[in-house]
Amino acid sequence: MPQHEQHPTTAAPRRAVVTGSAGFIGSHLAHALVQAGTTVIGVDRRDPSADATAIANLASLRGLPGYHHITADLLNCAIDPLLIDADAVFHLAGIPGVRPSWGPQFSDYLASNVLATHRVLEACTRIGVPRLVVASSSSIYGPTDGGASVEADRPKPASPYAVTKLAEEQLCLAYAERPVGPSVVALRYFTVYGPRQRADMFTHRALQAALTGQPLRLYGDGHQRRDFTYIDDVVAATITAATVPTAQGAINVGGGSNASLLEVINIATSLTGRDIQLQQDHARSGDVLLTRADPSRAREVLGWQPRVDLHSGLRAHMQALAAQVPNYSRAA
Repeated sequence: MPQHEQHPTTAAPRRAVVTGSAGFIGSHLAHALVQAGTTVIGVDRRDPSADATAIANLASLRGLPGYHHITADLLNCAIDPLLIDADAVFHLAGIPGVRPSWGPQFSDYLASNVLATHRVLEACTRIGVPRLVVASSSSIYGPTDGGASVEADRPKPASPYAVTKLAEEQLCLAYAERPVGPSVVALRYFTVYGPRQRADMFTHRALQAALTGQPLRLYGDGHQRRDFTYIDDVVAATITAATVPTAQGAINVGGGSNASLLEVINIATSLTGRDIQLQQDHARSGDVLLTRADPSRAREVLGWQPRVDLHSGLRAHMQALAAQVPNYSRAA
């Protein structure tokens, strides 16, 4: 995060489990928790000794005494032993992405995003974990009328992926209603970006195109708007969601920088000094025209608000990518 945009110190759990810890958000969350003094059990089916994504994402955690990685699949591993003595479980594991969820891969989405979550919930209930924070998604809202989405809006998921995220969220909230289940906070993340973002995500692709000169495939006309939310802001909200005693239910995590895809392209161009060659294509099924968060509940319940503007966040994202591009130098 830019040095002038630090979040206030947030209390952190003493011991926590992070599922999906080798992923984009999970690896940042695990590192922030360890830095805050939390003992973290990271669970991911990607092996950090063999999987390229896990190796890269977990590099900053390697050797830190507070982090313990378990390579396991939540669909079939013994979950109970992982949760013993945990103050909180951050459940971020799952399959992301709208486009691949259409067609035969849907069964994988259902297994990872719903059935594995059910196993985590059952284990939390048996072990007595007091708080579960689950990663939901702004995609559950679907098409909107142009206004900001509030948590009470009726969900209208527009893709199979979004359907599984809504099912996952609602399953967790149903368990929270039981007298023996954990309290649950479902964080509806809005377009998270930053270093280590998945390579198929738009901000990564736009910055990569600007850095390398490779063409950028643009689906639709580029006027689609998103609430871009920087990874450090997301991590701060996620940790806070585990520690505020009164927090429960669904909470939007977004509202920081609403911009069109063309605006992101323009910022990427200005940061690198290089024009981006566009290859335009048809809009993809399930991609909505607008996402916009109403952040009021996050502010009221968590005391959270985004602090990183889009230009600063994209600069930090670009700098991380530039370090991986051979012989990159900013164009004159």
